[in-house]
Amino acid sequence: YTRVLERTETFFWSFCDDYLELVKGRRYGDQGTELAASANGALLASLDVMLRLFAPFLPFVTDEVWSWWRPGTIHTARWPDPDALLAICEPAGEHEQGVAALHFAATVLGAIRKKKSEEQRALKTPVERAVIQAPPQQLELLAIVEKDLRASGLIRELETVDGDTFEVKVALAPPEVLQEKVP
Repeated sequence: YTRVLERTETFFWSFCDDYLELVKGRRYGDQGTELAASANGALLASLDVMLRLFAPFLPFVTDEVWSWWRPGTIHTARWPDPDALLAICEPAGEHEQGVAALHFAATVLGAIRKKKSEEQRALKTPVERAVIQAPPQQLELLAIVEKDLRASGLIRELETVDGDTFEVKVALAPPEVLQEKVP
């Protein structure tokens, strides 16, 4: 019981910290209506699955949220089928590549958040320049997530460097100079 809840919570928080941040701009239509619809579909599928995963632990809350958009009760709904979810990812192999790209983007976002935290800056602070050094096979993943990464990381300039190791160098925008109000 505890291990299942722990893994579900870990997945949920990783999803919120990483995927939601990456897809937010696309969902709001920053990259066009077709990609917004795609993001919306993925988010609805995710909500559907996560509600069912949390249902045994939060029965009343999940049933209430389920009733807002699904008929019946969540407690009689079928358990999420991994094969059916993976079938959505066409062509074959897209799932593994997408997961790898998400993890790569999450790692880069983590480095950006760390830099902002070290400098005691707001998460909304723009990144003037980010330099990502990584092996070529990792840098290839960047093409999949670059627009989302730029939007969620507020990255103005993004540079990649082939290397044997992974490293992210971040230069934040200068702090805003507060204008004093003149009476």
